[in-house]
Amino acid sequence: MHLDELRKRILHSLIALVVGVVICIIFADFLLEVLARPIGGFEKLLSIQVTENFSVYFRVTLLGGFIIVLPFILLQLFLFVAPGLSPKEKRWVLIAVPFATALFITGAAFAYFVMLPAALPFLIEFPGPTVLPKWKDYVNFVTSLIFWIGLSFETPLIMYLLAKLGIVSAKGLLKAWRVAVIGIAVIAAVATPTPDPINMVILMVPLLFLYFLGVLLAAFARKEN
Repeated sequence: MHLDELRKRILHSLIALVVGVVICIIFADFLLEVLARPIGGFEKLLSIQVTENFSVYFRVTLLGGFIIVLPFILLQLFLFVAPGLSPKEKRWVLIAVPFATALFITGAAFAYFVMLPAALPFLIEFPGPTVLPKWKDYVNFVTSLIFWIGLSFETPLIMYLLAKLGIVSAKGLLKAWRVAVIGIAVIAAVATPTPDPINMVILMVPLLFLYFLGVLLAAFARKEN
């Protein structure tokens, strides 16, 4: 029964993702142009491999489709876990769906409008030969940053909900800060498409801030119970 329900929710989510990708394909030229703006447009980029434009096109439309249907995917997740929740828990999780969407979009906007304008000039103008980024490498860097920062902005909400449901406590989360730092470092290493430590630090700083913000929200959640 649970497996049937899980397959149903996954199928619905995949269908929604396909619809979202199709919508993004319609606006693909605009999306690609928007992604190229932080570095100065297409003229600042190089496309070398034969399949490079295609792989970039697929990556961008897939990420865009995911962002569009994120509220529906979260709703499917809620419908899957809802039978095991109490009415009070259902209310809190359902309320969290629009907030989770808003937080992801906020994180993505933060990455695009704040982090990229700060990071790109520093990385491009660093002493050495003139940087001529490959289109694929550049888009991988930008989309990874947008996705993971968007996802990381969910952290305070998740921690608040877990504290509200009595699963975690602010005290326990604060004690685990060393583990959190290691986990965030691993996430930053995986998320950044280049191995240099600068990109890791750019991603780690907001992740650490969001973790401790989540600890603070978890403390408020327990006081409200």
